[in-house]
Order: sequence, then structure tokens, then C-alpha cells
Amino acid sequence: MRPTTRRILAAATGLALLAAVPACADDEKQAAENVPGVTDTEVVIGTHQPLTGPAAPGYSKISAATKAYFEHVNSKGGVNGRKIVYKVMDDGYNPANTENVVRKLVLDDKVFALLGGLGTPTHTNVLEFVKTQKVPDLFVSSGSRNWNQPDKYPTTFGWQPDYTVEGKILATWVKQQFPGAKVCHFGQNDDFGRDSLAGVEKILGAVAAKQTYTTTNQQVGPAIGALKAAGCQVVISASIPGFTALAMGQAAGQGFRAQWVVSNVGADYTTLSNQLGDKKVILEGMVADNYLPMVGDKANPWIQEFTKIHQQYNSANPIDGNAIYGYSMAYTFVQALLAAGKDPTREKLVEAVQKGGFRGPGLTPFRYSDDVHAGYSGVRLSKVQNGAQAYFGPTYTDDGEAAVTEFTEPPTTPPADAIPTT
Repeated sequence: MRPTTRRILAAATGLALLAAVPACADDEKQAAENVPGVTDTEVVIGTHQPLTGPAAPGYSKISAATKAYFEHVNSKGGVNGRKIVYKVMDDGYNPANTENVVRKLVLDDKVFALLGGLGTPTHTNVLEFVKTQKVPDLFVSSGSRNWNQPDKYPTTFGWQPDYTVEGKILATWVKQQFPGAKVCHFGQNDDFGRDSLAGVEKILGAVAAKQTYTTTNQQVGPAIGALKAAGCQVVISASIPGFTALAMGQAAGQGFRAQWVVSNVGADYTTLSNQLGDKKVILEGMVADNYLPMVGDKANPWIQEFTKIHQQYNSANPIDGNAIYGYSMAYTFVQALLAAGKDPTREKLVEAVQKGGFRGPGLTPFRYSDDVHAGYSGVRLSKVQNGAQAYFGPTYTDDGEAAVTEFTEPPTTPPADAIPTT
């Protein structure tokens, strides 16, 4: 090859490399602009919720509160100049429906992330699909341990305390207060009930008797009759609100008097009172647990802020524990979105949650890290007395493996307008 030819080829190669630099920059800019669900003015996220069906009582109010909180944030300019659009789809607490609506949200609506998908049997049915689509799957509204499998489901995160942690804490209190008593378990016939029972039996050993229910069959009388026949003195119940009301109503009707200790997901007093009507007196003495400010605590600054938002954007619904759940979860999501930066991607959002450090209305810290995708680390017990549900005793934490311990750090206070800034 002649020197002249070599010089021409070298010059051409140099020009090609120079041309490639802006091309790569353009590619990176184009990739950022093509993040699903993200534009210069909006972030579109989605969820599946039981707006109808057996879990609708109480739970249908969660997404209304979450959406109301986002409306509040949007009225203040959104997050980094983007308004949050929350697409809520009804699955009727039916796993087959959940698959259909989640596919629509991801493939047709192209949401940036899923937020607060509700239900153990329902959300379990979409985990593999969500994994293949690499969609951030944040703060599933269930305490199943399924959400805490970062190696298997790297984009899925829980939010509330898992049911095994909760079961251990409830059982620890029962062991202290009812030594030697016959303790029994009533639970939903899925991972909700099984995880709860596993936690209870880690503390108490095998329970005296156990019964389950399925959400498609409201005839719980035989199960409650079996617990009565077994001589149960304490019943720990892992039940959604409708079935807590059914179970306690059946117990009262059968003259079965036991101490009921109910999972937080099925123990909101306002919801249960509405379902039981004149029979709500049977809730007196019910012990439960929670990890968020109690709605009846009007002096709590978080309740005060959320009440203002509720009155402006969600006044058609009651302000109850489900609403506080929705507001609190939405607050955590805004923290995560801020942490993902001014140019969020799905990868940055997942990394932001794994980095953790979020605090808010909850009584205990979150457990988030690269290796742990579980949510809140503990609960505090509550009791219904004189028609009101209020906390008593200390707050407890548990990491899923160690012994239950008391948590003594003071609660956080809300920022201005209850909107996080960092």
C-alpha cells in the first residue's frame, strides 16, 4: 500500500471516530428519553387493587389515598418537575385478573414502575412476568416473604412488616400475657396464613389447633366451631378485614369466648366497625398490631398532615387505617423517586430503594439493602377499648432471624406539607 493511500485511510478512520463521539452521546440521550413511563412532565406508575371482591372492604380505600397524596405532591410541582400519574386497575382480588391487568399496565400503558400491588395470592401470580420485564415492583401491599427474594426477584420489594416477623411479635406478647394458655391459629389458606403461623410457632411451638379459610368461601362457621371444640383460649388470626369480621362474628354467635389477636392487615377498627354495624361491640378487647401512626391519635403530626390532604383530595372516603397506609406508602415512593435523581431510570429507582435510608411515618426503620428487600422491621401492639383502637406497650423489631427486641428511637416528624425534599 502506498503512503498516500495509508494517509487517506488514517484520516478517514479519524473522522469516523470523531463522528462516533456525538453519535454515542445522542444514543445515551435517546436512551434516557425513552425510559418507559417517564417524560419531561410526567412519571406514570400503576397498580392492581381489589376495588371489588372479597378484599374490597377497607382495602379499596388504599389506592384512593395514594392517589390523593400524589395529587397533593403534584399541586406543589411534582417530583423534579414531573407530575405523578397513578393508574389503578381493579383485579377483584383474583389472581387470574391480576395477571391480565398487570400485563396491560406494563405492555400497553408502559408504566415506569408498579407501586403497592395488593394481595399475597394475587401478586405472587405476576412475579415471574414482572421479573422478565425488569419493572421496578415497589412496596407490594402484603407482608409475604415472597417479596424479599432479591436473588430471584431483583426488582420486587415489600413495604410492610412481613407476616413471619409480625407472627413472632404477636406470639411473644401472647407468651408473656397468657402463659400456659391454649393458643390457636386462624389463617388465610395461602402464604399469608402460612407465614404468620410460621412466625407464631417459632415462639410458641406447635399451636393447640389451627384452621384456615379461603377467600372464595364465606362459610367460616365450621372452622370457628373446631377452634371452640379444641378449647382455644387465644386465637391469633391472619385474616383480611372481611374474614376477621366473619370469624369474630361467628365466635360471638357460637358463644366462643377467646382473646382475639389479629394481624394488622385485618384489624382496622373503622373498617371492621362498618362491616359489623350494631355488632361492633364484639371488637372490644381485640389486640392487634400496627407500624404506622394510629388514625385516632389526633395529636400525631403525621395524622394532622395526612388529615389535611385527605380533606382536600379524598374527603368522599373515610380516613381510617387503610387511608393512612396509602398516604404513608406514597410518601415512601416519593422519597425513592427523589433518590433516583433528576433523570430517573428503572435501574436507578431499584438502586435507590436498595440503598435505603428512608424514614417517614413508620414506627420502625426499613430493612432495605442489596440483600434484603423486606420493608418495615417491626410493629407495636394496639387494643380496642371503649370503641377506640390505641397503642399500648413498647415497639418491637425483628430482622426475621434474631430474637424480638424493643425499639426505642423517637418517631420522625413530617417535613413541610408532608412532602420529602431529599
